[in-house]
Amino acid sequence: MTRFLVLAAALFLTTLTAPAGAAQSAALPGNWLQISVTEGDGHSSDMRGTLLLCNDVPQGHKRAAEACGQLRAAHGDIRAIPPQEIYCTHVYAPVTAAARGQWNGRPVQYEKTFGNACQMGAETGAVFALDK
Repeated sequence: MTRFLVLAAALFLTTLTAPAGAAQSAALPGNWLQISVTEGDGHSSDMRGTLLLCNDVPQGHKRAAEACGQLRAAHGDIRAIPPQEIYCTHVYAPVTAAARGQWNGRPVQYEKTFGNACQMGAETGAVFALDK
């Protein structure tokens, strides 16, 4: 846990003092994503986020090991995670998933708005499975 806090603090401080590209590649070693989930339409919204670390011991949220496994299988490309075949209601409750970071030395950038959290989970697996 201490290592996670130190790495998160380093990322935060680096983003305040360095250009965005430099902070992203120099702040953390290995495979990591700063992920966020924003519920709502922008006028009234609730945002949650975490740093997902996919190194020796996956960290970031309760399903970090599963999320990191899915990302490894997709070579760090969230869009390449196979969608789950589950039934989601057609209730419109928009949610935006965003991620930036690095995977095997490559920058990762992802953002997509889904009709609801179920649709987000069906398409992105455990990556954005942040508990409230």
